[in-house]
Amino acid sequence: MSSFERPTGMWSSTPPPARPGPPTRWAGTGRGPEAARAYRQRFLDLEAAGSDVHGEARFVGDLVPPPSRVLDAGCGFGRVASELTRRGHRAVGVDADPDLVALALEDDDTPFVVADLSTLFLGHDQEFHCAVMAGNVVPFLADGTLPATLERLTAHLVPGGYLVAGFGLGTNVPEGAAAVDLRRYDRLATSCGLSYIARYATWDKAPFVAGGDYAVSVHRLVNG
Repeated sequence: MSSFERPTGMWSSTPPPARPGPPTRWAGTGRGPEAARAYRQRFLDLEAAGSDVHGEARFVGDLVPPPSRVLDAGCGFGRVASELTRRGHRAVGVDADPDLVALALEDDDTPFVVADLSTLFLGHDQEFHCAVMAGNVVPFLADGTLPATLERLTAHLVPGGYLVAGFGLGTNVPEGAAAVDLRRYDRLATSCGLSYIARYATWDKAPFVAGGDYAVSVHRLVNG
């Protein structure tokens, strides 16, 4: 049996209780139910206007075809996780913002959990073929928690599983977020046992050029 065939089950009853972490930079930008609804509406309006808002799900599907298990880490209102479910994956979404998760839970077909990524533990039977951090999750982490976040996400991967993260760089870092140095990100990923695979400028796999303002980084757990 290959690593991508390893059976992994859903929670038999309820997921393990969330372990709190320090307030994220996202929480520090004045969030709440109204802000969560406005954030979701922004993407609904983009999609209604004809914009493609599912590049992340396509990207993940190219790495791990359905019905692979995918962890949407920093899932927000569930945009990526719900789309992955619609495409045949077994997705689970996790986010520290309870107001965004409340919206995500309107999708009855996808499990969503309120939890901090830096302390994440979904249970010993919860292993994923891919963990994805989309939508500037990394720059909005609580200060100093990137090493722990990468360690906890790696702990939820099967051998051969992928960690994918997309976030803005330079002048493209969102307000309230912190700039992330790609060299440091790669070093931390390596320290978790992840190997660098590729880096792109967009979710459509445009080539990454040094000095670019967005990066999609792919690492893989070769030995688990």
